[in-house]
Amino acid sequence: MAAAAEHGLSVSKPWGDSERYDVGVESNGQYRRVQVKSVSYHTGPSYRCGIGCSRAYKSSEIDFFAIFVVPEELWYIVPVQAALATGNRTVCLTPSRKRNRYEVYRDAWYLLGHRPWGTGGSEVVIDGEVFQVG
Repeated sequence: MAAAAEHGLSVSKPWGDSERYDVGVESNGQYRRVQVKSVSYHTGPSYRCGIGCSRAYKSSEIDFFAIFVVPEELWYIVPVQAALATGNRTVCLTPSRKRNRYEVYRDAWYLLGHRPWGTGGSEVVIDGEVFQVG
């Protein structure tokens, strides 16, 4: 994840395929487990990214999804709780709509450098749902 390193984050890869996350990101002594995904095809204005089609991810296994929308060259850094909150196994990204549920996570690299999830920070309300950020 060269993009994470460009934002001053230290990136490491677990040995082999023994973990559910792709990379670990360390900043300020905090380690975040990140599952990297990409999506290339869209349906209308939306890109649908699968987040556990064969086996659902759990918040005990990863902390964030880093989703790259290839045609748009956009990154979304989505906390696992926000991605799993809908109960769907897909994240629907619509970069052309500013009220997209996940728009607050576009290029949100700063989230990987903040305190662990649930230890404070700010709240974001999207469509009536409250999510902790940072």
